[in-house]
Amino acid sequence: MLIKNVSALIGKELVYVSNINLKVQNNRFKKIQHNIGPSAKEESIDCEGMLLIPGFMNCHTHIGDSIAKDITLNSSVNNRIHPVLGIKSKILKETDPKQLKNFMKNSCNTMLKNGITTFVDFREGGLDGILMLKEVLSKVPIRSIILGRLEFYQTNIEIQKNTSFPKNRIDELTNLLTKCDGLGISGANENSQSVLNFYSRTSKLRAIHSSETRQSVSTSKKITGKSETIRALNLKPHFLVHMTHASKGDLFTTAKKTRGIVICPRANASLAEGIPDIDLMKKTGCTIALGTDNIMINSPDMFREMDYLWKVSMAIHKKRVNPKEILKMATVNGGKILKKEVGVIETGKYADGIFIDKHSIDLEPMHNVHASIVHRASESSIRAVMIGGKIVHGKI
Repeated sequence: MLIKNVSALIGKELVYVSNINLKVQNNRFKKIQHNIGPSAKEESIDCEGMLLIPGFMNCHTHIGDSIAKDITLNSSVNNRIHPVLGIKSKILKETDPKQLKNFMKNSCNTMLKNGITTFVDFREGGLDGILMLKEVLSKVPIRSIILGRLEFYQTNIEIQKNTSFPKNRIDELTNLLTKCDGLGISGANENSQSVLNFYSRTSKLRAIHSSETRQSVSTSKKITGKSETIRALNLKPHFLVHMTHASKGDLFTTAKKTRGIVICPRANASLAEGIPDIDLMKKTGCTIALGTDNIMINSPDMFREMDYLWKVSMAIHKKRVNPKEILKMATVNGGKILKKEVGVIETGKYADGIFIDKHSIDLEPMHNVHASIVHRASESSIRAVMIGGKIVHGKI
């Protein structure tokens, strides 16, 4: 396929090019240059008036709770989403799997319509939860990275005693890891150092929630006398999630020992926990990507996520933030943290992208392309969504 006369955000720095041609072959961008002629049998599409941007990377979701939107809205964080005590856990266990799969499928389709071409799900429910999500994904053309976990959580006493991972569950963990892309651990406050060290020896992708709430930070210090983030790093995670209440020291250590941090500002705000300090994260050298977190408390919409983070960060710090940096968090940085060939329009990368109507009533005229995408664009601005060179939503 040849995409002609399109404007595009090219490369890792999202450089705006007003008119370019892109050849797509074998699911990837084969050539990106101004003058490319189509081959004899190649489909050629004139995209004048459209802007192609990288597909959004939603780097942290829990789509299993799609059935529980806005339940217990005013209760505490633990009462809502704690992996053992929370109402979410109870709902997931008691819901008819057929119903749950239907709502998960709806959420996947919602993400596609909003330009999300890849999402990373922290999947609860052990092996059954993973297989359920895979069944849903067999019917939706969206890229996914599934991080599973066993339904295994330790008590404060077990953590203080540094109780080991039970040998009788090793085979269960091994089997689980053959069916998913890695581990998505709930947090250091549900696992001893010994267990996190055990998980760290697994060969697949590893990630963990950390320093999401004031309570989780204080609980770690109360139980062990140590920082929650420093304990979470015993997992040797490839990335951490949230870090809303991480200290400067925690962030420096994280920058040295991980690929980066996935933040979920709207979810943190909806839990009345504030938002992550992206200014401090950048100063300490952390790579930052974006996620939308629990669908129970937040919609999987990266346009809203970018708009919210950009404006609230400027309001809090009273200084300008380059909108391009926010857009990179939703695209390029996700691919970098995951080490996947997605999130960027570049020769050799997967041909995933969003075709934006430059003449959309909310966008025209675009004097600052990056700002327009971050805080003016929405689902209504999208003409089509492409994954692997195939149009999976809309029409061009």
